[in-house]
Amino acid sequence: MLRDICCACRAHNSEEEAVVTETSELNATFHFIMEWMVATGQAPDPAQIAVELGVTPVEGQKALRDLFSSFGFPGWLYPNRDAVMSFPPFNVEPTNHRVTIDGEQKWFAQ
Repeated sequence: MLRDICCACRAHNSEEEAVVTETSELNATFHFIMEWMVATGQAPDPAQIAVELGVTPVEGQKALRDLFSSFGFPGWLYPNRDAVMSFPPFNVEPTNHRVTIDGEQKWFAQ
């Protein structure tokens, strides 16, 4: 009985650790993209994300897709490509909504 309880606790803790790791990876991906867009006015590509996260290019691409497929994430990727088109509040393509910070205009809003 005690053995069964211990095994169940280990399995539950393992699931919690997986969720925390996934959340940490999503947060790291989100913050890198946001910082990159604020600094450059452009969106990073999956290879740049991979370098920042210290993972392979395929894993960087997966991190990007995972973030954009997260429940309720309001951004979007260019169809059939892994290119960020919109990353709230920013939009990569020019819109009528220009964002100016400290006299510099290199951003567009959704």
